Order: sequence, then structure tokens, then C-alpha cells
Amino acid sequence: MAETNTAPTQTESNEPQFQIHKIYIKDVSFQIPDGAKAFQTEWTPELNIEIHTEAKPLEETNTHEVILSIKCTVNTKDKPAFVTEVQQAGIFEISNVSDEQLRQALGAYCPNVLYPYLRETISDVVTRGGFPQLSLAPINFDMLYEQQMQQQTGGGTNA
Repeated sequence: MAETNTAPTQTESNEPQFQIHKIYIKDVSFQIPDGAKAFQTEWTPELNIEIHTEAKPLEETNTHEVILSIKCTVNTKDKPAFVTEVQQAGIFEISNVSDEQLRQALGAYCPNVLYPYLRETISDVVTRGGFPQLSLAPINFDMLYEQQMQQQTGGGTNA
């Protein structure tokens, strides 16, 4: 029986591990460049979104900070109504994975975890700023990661 109990423990220690230590807002910005004029213009919103992810190793072994940044610029009648930027971050511990799996976890899986929190923050900030609710569409970070990998590998072969 003792052998049966120790074997699963050894196997478990070599299996991939993923743990979320903390999810937090790293930075938030909301600007209404034209002030009150933004509320006096006919509301015909045009949304532009910029997305960026960043991963940094931390001092603790196998621990990384992942930052998902989104900048939303909404124009109406070719004038800026508002601009909001949010950096949603998380501290993740990832171990017993290959380098490729680690890159995919940091570039796709962790942003997928952070995105619902970021969407909620943007919606709340925009509403509190006096504008109609802004509900961002889901984003497939797995697909974005794959496209980025194809560009990196394809860029060298096409040159």
C-alpha cells in the first residue's frame, strides 16, 4: 500500500501546474478630450481598439506577471468622445511545462483569464464617465497567439 501512495505523488509533481496568485488592475485611464462637448454631439460612436500583452518573469521560481492592455478610442462625428486605457494584470505560477507550452500559456491562456476582468473594468469606467455601456466582444487570444507565431516563423522564410 505504501508504494501505491507514493507513486501518484511522484507522478503529480511532474505534471503541468498552473496557479493564479493574484488578478489586479495595474493602471486605468479615462479621458474626455472635448469635455462637455462630447455630450452635446449626436451619438454615432466609432470604436477603435488596440490590444497588447506582456509577460515578465518574477523573482519567485516559475512565477510571471502577465499584463493585458487595451486602449479604446471612441469617436463620434470624427471627434474623440472618450479614450480609455486599462492594464489588467495577473501573477501566475506555471511549472512542469516545455518552453513552447510556457510561451503559449503566457501569450494566450493567461490573457484569456484576464480578459473578462478587463471587459468589466472598461464597461464600468465608461458608464461612470457618463457614456452608454461599452461591452467589448470576446477575443480569441489562442488565435491571436497562433497568428503571431506564424508571423514570426513565416517572416523569416518569406524574406
